Amino acid sequence: MLNFYPGPSKVYPEVRTYLVDAYDEGIMNTPHRGEQFVQMSRAVVNSIKRKLNIPQDYYIFFASSATECWEILIQSLTRHKSYHIYNGSFGEKWFEYAKKLRPQAEGFQFDLNEPMPVSDLHISPDTELICFTQNETSNGTQVGPTTILNLHNRFRDTLTAVDATSSMAGLNLKLIKADIWFASVQKCFGLPPGLAVMACSPRAIFRAKKMAERSHYNSLVPMYEKMLNYQTTHTPNELNIYLLKRMLEDRPFIKGIEQDLTDRAQDLYTFFEQFADFRPLVENEEVRSKTVITLAGNEKLVEDAKKRALHHNIRLGNGYGPWARNTFRIANFPAILDEEYEELKRFFLHYYA
Repeated sequence: MLNFYPGPSKVYPEVRTYLVDAYDEGIMNTPHRGEQFVQMSRAVVNSIKRKLNIPQDYYIFFASSATECWEILIQSLTRHKSYHIYNGSFGEKWFEYAKKLRPQAEGFQFDLNEPMPVSDLHISPDTELICFTQNETSNGTQVGPTTILNLHNRFRDTLTAVDATSSMAGLNLKLIKADIWFASVQKCFGLPPGLAVMACSPRAIFRAKKMAERSHYNSLVPMYEKMLNYQTTHTPNELNIYLLKRMLEDRPFIKGIEQDLTDRAQDLYTFFEQFADFRPLVENEEVRSKTVITLAGNEKLVEDAKKRALHHNIRLGNGYGPWARNTFRIANFPAILDEEYEELKRFFLHYYA
């Protein structure tokens, strides 16, 4: 089965070997307060910073999912309200979740074919956290580095949190331009679901310690205190942390990975331009995602393409949210090989050219 679903997506084939090694090394039953786990956790933190170009003074944390990170950040970094900028389903879900915890949370929705309109944002001085999704998995849009820089420059006194679930470990993100970045590992990391990585700036940790919120299972201050010794507040997903360690050791630096994905994304967008029945959902090339290609078409034909592909052992991603019926999505993640995309192209040329 060729898996182009944008999460959970294809895992690196080496994961099979890593799993056997984890069993042989006793990772699956090692005490999470023991030295073996501490050494592994320390190695992972160092590799994440080195391979993904994360500032050395940022703190790394483990959570179960990006959705859990939404909760951690709202409960531990805000007392009153956050401000959410979104153009798709996951950014909107983050906003809706925040309102359940902080009813005063505010949101700003912009069009999927437009860059984030930083100059149009009216964020009040009492806003404690600005939140947005760098790569919107639901519709295949992205917030580019220039826009992130402009947002940082305009609201530099306010903490900024970025959901990078379908881009971290695929793109060379400039983490210094925001205070918090997080992602689940079942996308560009090429690993099974059940683990998220979160990077926090010293400024974010200063705010967390000032708030001193300790009322929850996943409060940020206790997480910070434990990670000073490379431990977690709970029994973590040790197996996936081990897989993350091994994956990072075997992968190139993020700059090279980003270039490969950028070239392949351009090739895929160019390839689908020849089809009359399918077109990119996002017309503005400036804001198209490099890691999630979303194609739109007639509802009946989209459903036919997904079913026909599955019959040929090719799994396309369903559409999501408002675009559930008239789109399908193609993951452009590092674990997927170039020859697999060539097989995908042959399929579309055979049936839809």
